[in-house]
Amino acid sequence: MMTTTELYNEAVGLLKQLIATPSFSKEENDTAEIICAFFKKHDVPFARVGNNIYAKNRHYDVNKPSILLNSHHDTVLPNKGYTMDPFTPVEKDGKLFGLGSNDAGGCLVSLMATFLHFHNQPDTTHNVVFAASAEEEISGVNGIELVLPYLGNINFGIVGEPTKLEMAVAERGLMVIDCLAIGRAGHAARAEGENALYKAVDDINWIRNYKFDKVSSLLGESRLTVTVIDTDNKQHNVVPAQCKFVIDVRVNELYTFDEILDALKANLKSQFKPRTTRMKSTSIPLDHPLVLAGIKLGKGYYGSPTTSDKALMPFPTLKMGPGDSARSHTADEFIYLAEIQNGIETYIQLIEQIL
Repeated sequence: MMTTTELYNEAVGLLKQLIATPSFSKEENDTAEIICAFFKKHDVPFARVGNNIYAKNRHYDVNKPSILLNSHHDTVLPNKGYTMDPFTPVEKDGKLFGLGSNDAGGCLVSLMATFLHFHNQPDTTHNVVFAASAEEEISGVNGIELVLPYLGNINFGIVGEPTKLEMAVAERGLMVIDCLAIGRAGHAARAEGENALYKAVDDINWIRNYKFDKVSSLLGESRLTVTVIDTDNKQHNVVPAQCKFVIDVRVNELYTFDEILDALKANLKSQFKPRTTRMKSTSIPLDHPLVLAGIKLGKGYYGSPTTSDKALMPFPTLKMGPGDSARSHTADEFIYLAEIQNGIETYIQLIEQIL
């Protein structure tokens, strides 16, 4: 069995390879190959589904419960404010710079190192399953959802995202809704027609002022925010027959998407349709063994305002990882090397309490 120092060195070496290899969402083939090569190097059997790679502990037993270790290897496009080459991994002042270093490369390689630690251990109470997923940054359908059916029965999991190694026990759901106010075209000078823009504004004002009753102690209020508005015609003297607008919906764990849609149906005059209802709000009970294990290690817990692949998993998950969410998608992205070391040690200590 490798020491944590050896695991750390392997993890950092892997992360440098991943940084140096572009892996934008839907274009992750090359980083998928790197992850496959890493497992081959360490004699770990694995499988690939699309650009998702998964592996199970050597003594996997279908009769045992399983824990999933998951993070993603896709990235967003580099921020235009970069002063460094986003694809050149640079160590400086205890930091490792490069695109995807913080979100979520540090988490990914820390979880892979953790999986290596447990891979050959016999007589554990739980199976340990690892999955490196694609398309997380765009909530794509060829990411974690594609590989989940191949993982066997998963009882609970850890999703690696930068949380300063604190426990994100709840996560807001995300629903985007396209709305359409319908009127009747006419000439503005003669006060003809029925102004769809005014109808949209009435609905937008309701959205702006509406408050949902149930407030979460972890995630606060559920929120409706209008982020886009547009009419088809661009002429100043034409009353618009249609007006489109978009609602960004952030839902706490106390509401379902159906309840949100029911409130809109009862109050909006505009037509509306959700683009997807996949990214649901989630929470893990505070008395779950994973959470209790984290508390024993002195970790705090909170509700996360951002969504992740956690939303797509039909079992309890804890979002937790090295790095800081505030650095994600920023120019000259970096992770502290000490955060990776701490990430590996923390993940191992956490899982040891379960196994």
